[in-house]
Amino acid sequence: MRIAIVADIHSNLEAFEAVLGHAETGGPIERLWCLGDVVGYGPDPGACIDLLRRYSHVSVAGNHDLAAIGRMGTEEFNPVAAEAAHWTTRQLSADGRKYLEEMPFVVKEGDFTLVHGTLRHPEWEYLLSSEQAQAHFRLQETPYSLVGHSHVPFVAVEASGRPPAMVALADGDELELGEERLVINPGGVGQPRDGDPRAAYALYESDAHTVALHRVEYDIGATQRKMEAAGLPRYLIERLSHGR
Repeated sequence: MRIAIVADIHSNLEAFEAVLGHAETGGPIERLWCLGDVVGYGPDPGACIDLLRRYSHVSVAGNHDLAAIGRMGTEEFNPVAAEAAHWTTRQLSADGRKYLEEMPFVVKEGDFTLVHGTLRHPEWEYLLSSEQAQAHFRLQETPYSLVGHSHVPFVAVEASGRPPAMVALADGDELELGEERLVINPGGVGQPRDGDPRAAYALYESDAHTVALHRVEYDIGATQRKMEAAGLPRYLIERLSHGR
């Protein structure tokens, strides 16, 4: 089975379409796993929800998904993120809102656990350090888990007697799944933050038992023009060009 793993789509339809098109060049995508933040920041929340729902998929809730439906306040968001969250709320249809309301916080799919942030704080904690990975592993009941939220691709490898190793993932890196327990972040589809503006996603090949990280060019200018027309904050528009 070929499963595309996406996170942090953030209402960026051009990036999401490019990722799915790239994934399907190797054959049909039989399942889509989404690690949250389908909406927020970008100009096409409804269209991204609709595209996700065309696939056999599962999606967990991210903090921006929750903020868009009023299940999380924006007091701890930075000002531009809060402004975009409130704009997103006004764009959602009743059906789109219902879809976001029904998202679970944590999902298990075979050998994988899916969560937006960490298993300690599913909707909010960024998994950025070895110490946080260690706390996450203590709660992980499956061999592997998938997280998003930081928009930075990496793998954390559990190690006996020492803190987990945190390793950045680059385009084309392939992980062979074995006995080591892992936490994998596929990076951000709609707003990368590792200095590479290309959309990021991962592809799980269940027969080969591998997960590969991919980067995909997309029409950044088209997304930016939509954001300008919508009156979204200039900072959010410009950061797409830099992947920061």
